[in-house]
Amino acid sequence: MMFKRLRNRFLLLNLVTIAVIMLVAFTSIYMITYRNVQRDIDMELRRIGEFHQRLQGGTDNLRPGQAITPASGAIEGTPPATAPGNAGGPGLRNDAPFQPDRAIGFTLRTDSAWNLLDINSPLEMEEALYDEALTRVAERGRVSGQFSLDGSDWAYRVTQYGEQQTIVFLDVSARQTILTNLTYTFGLVALAMLVVLYFASRYFANRAIAPVREAFAKQKQFIADASHELKTPLTIINTNADVLLAGSDDARGGQAKWLGYIKAETERMTRLTNDLLYLTELDESRVRMLHAIFNLSDAVENRMLTMEAVLYEHRIDLQADIEPGLQAHGNAEQIKQVLTILLDNAVKYTPARGAVTLQLRRLQQEAVLTVSNTGQGIAPEHLPRLFDRFYRTDTSRARGQGGYGLGLAIARSIVEQHRGRIYASSVPGVSTTFHLHLPLA
Repeated sequence: MMFKRLRNRFLLLNLVTIAVIMLVAFTSIYMITYRNVQRDIDMELRRIGEFHQRLQGGTDNLRPGQAITPASGAIEGTPPATAPGNAGGPGLRNDAPFQPDRAIGFTLRTDSAWNLLDINSPLEMEEALYDEALTRVAERGRVSGQFSLDGSDWAYRVTQYGEQQTIVFLDVSARQTILTNLTYTFGLVALAMLVVLYFASRYFANRAIAPVREAFAKQKQFIADASHELKTPLTIINTNADVLLAGSDDARGGQAKWLGYIKAETERMTRLTNDLLYLTELDESRVRMLHAIFNLSDAVENRMLTMEAVLYEHRIDLQADIEPGLQAHGNAEQIKQVLTILLDNAVKYTPARGAVTLQLRRLQQEAVLTVSNTGQGIAPEHLPRLFDRFYRTDTSRARGQGGYGLGLAIARSIVEQHRGRIYASSVPGVSTTFHLHLPLA
């Protein structure tokens, strides 16, 4: 479970990093392409606008019966060499390199009040569409822009000269389709790359954590083997000590004190080995552990009642506030063991005539249990490592009170199996509080 979470975090970090890089790269490419397309559109609109502006200037010098053909700018009825504009007038030359009929679009000429004066269009469109296009431009009030009309995308540019203005419209549907297809292509490529990178990252993540997994497995195996090896001689020593202590007073003589020390230490080592084995079993049985819905409020109350005698013996005041009817999903016996560890820890470090406060409350979708005790408290630097195995803030004090630093580690392991959280807070010299969060059923 621990290595699965480690692998998932590595995968998530890797995928997020790659996704951000791809997003930046694809956005940059798209923006460059978009700006190039918009620059080409604007350039073409300017050239068409300049053409029609010069074309309009040429019509001012036309004689009756003459007209300018939109295809080439030539004046009908006038030889090319003597066309107005060739003699220095404002008209265009016949060999002008720009041919506006190659662009798909149309031109509208209006007065300053946006009244339509002329339509120049090679397209077969209804007159209402021209009026609609002119209305769109007038409503926008901008020199250039884009809009959709009759299923096509149009770009426009307004050119003002004198009391009149020319609006050039250019069909940019093909360019917009290219940009849209580019967006879809980037999306599909990014999705495909993320899928490929997910499986590739998963493969390499599994290979990367394989040595760590192997080392951790060996460590757990060592603890289990050492614990089993210690149990047998400890059992024999403890049994022999019991036999000697149960003998006659003459046989024991002055050795009773030393035998008592032997028995006390063997019992202490037996508890240590049992706890180590239990921790190993917890690590191995995360998936096989059976969960069921149980009454958490009743479990807390029952465990509290079993500790009342111990609290009374140590002259410690107990204050409890338990919200009834809270249901949790998990192993009731293991949760009771966590409660025992927390209450036992509170009793150990609460001075005589001190107080232990237990509270169980619903907080949204969680049950929150707090166990507080008055006393010396815990320094802030010790709080992050409080649940590590064999960690003790005061080695001599912990040993004098019978602890060896595995109780809170067992509690954390059980709580994590129940998808909960456990942590501690403290005010040095005042109190210590353990917080347990469990999801409600």
